Amino acid sequence: MEAKIKVPDRFILEIIDIIQVGTVVLLSPLIAGIINRLKAMVESKHGPSIFQPYYDLAKLLKKEVVLPKRSSLILIMAPFITFTAYLVISLVVPVVTPYPLPYGILLDLLGGALMFGLAGIIGIMAAIDAHTNYTAMGASRSASFTALAEPTLITIFFAIAIITGTNNPYVTNNTLAISPSWYVSATHILAMTAFFMLILVETGRLPVESSGLMELGMLDDAKIMEYSGKLLALSKWSSYMRQLLLMAIFVNTLLIPWWMPSEVSVLDALYSVGILFLKLLALILVVVVIEETFAKLRLFKILDFLTVSFSLALLSVLSLFLVGKGGA
Repeated sequence: MEAKIKVPDRFILEIIDIIQVGTVVLLSPLIAGIINRLKAMVESKHGPSIFQPYYDLAKLLKKEVVLPKRSSLILIMAPFITFTAYLVISLVVPVVTPYPLPYGILLDLLGGALMFGLAGIIGIMAAIDAHTNYTAMGASRSASFTALAEPTLITIFFAIAIITGTNNPYVTNNTLAISPSWYVSATHILAMTAFFMLILVETGRLPVESSGLMELGMLDDAKIMEYSGKLLALSKWSSYMRQLLLMAIFVNTLLIPWWMPSEVSVLDALYSVGILFLKLLALILVVVVIEETFAKLRLFKILDFLTVSFSLALLSVLSLFLVGKGGA
């Protein structure tokens, strides 16, 4: 891969960096809109426009911010910190390129997992700082789920690192793309399954039953209930970005590591954005079918679901020693 790069112009790499970050920032609301529209179609409803998230963000950005009296600076700063965290992640993971960009040395897969964890912890702190019942309830649930979700994500990335001997996601992408034996190995299949289960939970796509008041069944929405105006827009935008980043890491690094142009050029990067969009559409179809056709789980059953995901991630690590290498 390095031989193909041939010391490219730094300016071109910077432009590609902007394209990659812009893809995460600008495409993430569209992905959320497509999911909501497909869900409505499965339910035989017309549903909102796929551009509705953009309309909602534009409307919220024009509104003033109203905060609880007892809140502190934590509640105000949390949306900016989480948004920035996802911007940093978008600089270092293979979203549109199979080769590392100038800021790719900032984080590896493990660092990215910790950055996801940091954003989640900041969100919990902000929810507690709001000093309201619903936000505290959302923070409590999120903390319970995070206690299993974050170790699962770290274990998955550790399993992926075993395949290549490095935490670099770009090396993992290239290794799986050129090595069929590694792609069909038990280590990869178990890690991929565990990651997919984790995506369903982290993006709120696991069907959950909430009896009585809808607020009692809220998860992520409960944490941001006291936000309004620009801060609410930033919080929602961050959740859209988190969803796209997790899906992009999954499809580009684990599920479909092919078809990403390796030539360093702006046109190839734009072409890769289209390829990413098609990959995400395929994943969205599967996610929507699962969300709309599977029986809803009781809220506490999410912990059982995460336990299974963690067990699969752990088995993916152990499988290398039990089964052996899948490929060179």
